[in-house]
Amino acid sequence: MPRALHLAGITAFVLALTACAPAEATPPGGTVAFPIGARIDYQLGEPYPPAEGVGLVVRDRTAEPADGVYSVCYVNAFQTQPGESADWPKGTLLERDGEPVIDPDWPDERLADTSTAEKRDRVVAHVAPWVRGCAASGFRAVEFDNLDTFTRTDGALTLQDNAAVATALVRVAHEMGLAAGQKNAAEFARELRDAAGFDFAVAEECAAFDECGTYTDVYGSRVIDIEYSDQLPRSFADMCADEATPAATVLRDRRLAAPGSAEYVFASCPEP
Repeated sequence: MPRALHLAGITAFVLALTACAPAEATPPGGTVAFPIGARIDYQLGEPYPPAEGVGLVVRDRTAEPADGVYSVCYVNAFQTQPGESADWPKGTLLERDGEPVIDPDWPDERLADTSTAEKRDRVVAHVAPWVRGCAASGFRAVEFDNLDTFTRTDGALTLQDNAAVATALVRVAHEMGLAAGQKNAAEFARELRDAAGFDFAVAEECAAFDECGTYTDVYGSRVIDIEYSDQLPRSFADMCADEATPAATVLRDRRLAAPGSAEYVFASCPEP
């Protein structure tokens, strides 16, 4: 098993890396990039059998990978999942004046504290077993969500703080044979890719917000995009036809419901 990673002094190292990476990431030996051009499904809610022709499925780390397709493991690495704050060890979650710092859009999710080397060590020590668990379950890749927590802390956390944690977690993923994906933080894609060594990106609503190019300029064709049916500025067919939209794009309902639910929505680019 990989040794525990010590992050002291890594910030300077992270910044030094940002000048020398290829235009399109290539996973290191032992990992397999997701199949370019495959239909995808995003199943963070209840897992279900993929539709015909789907070749890539993203599921939560607590679920089993989908049978017979390339499966990506979702890990909320930089803040807690709803109801899981008490599971994080003391000293891993950010506080301000003794009060927990919470994601304003997700009132049951606290932010991980990456502000010092010691605290980054604790966060990595807590999250790394999840990554190893993804590999043990049979996933081929992992995506790390909420890299952008530093943008909603009024300076308590920085890009360099989170990039240091990301660097360590990507290293764990690669040691376990997993490709590693950046999730969101579009405006920092190049810095995060170059610093941490991400192999692909997972975007949410980049077509709706006209920021897909920010990802594809960095990751090329290795970009997964999830659009949501409750916030479409144009038809999904038009989005799929737009050259700026990543080939691996899926339309889902906001709750990511399973088939049989009245809320369930699923369509993808390309259609079969």
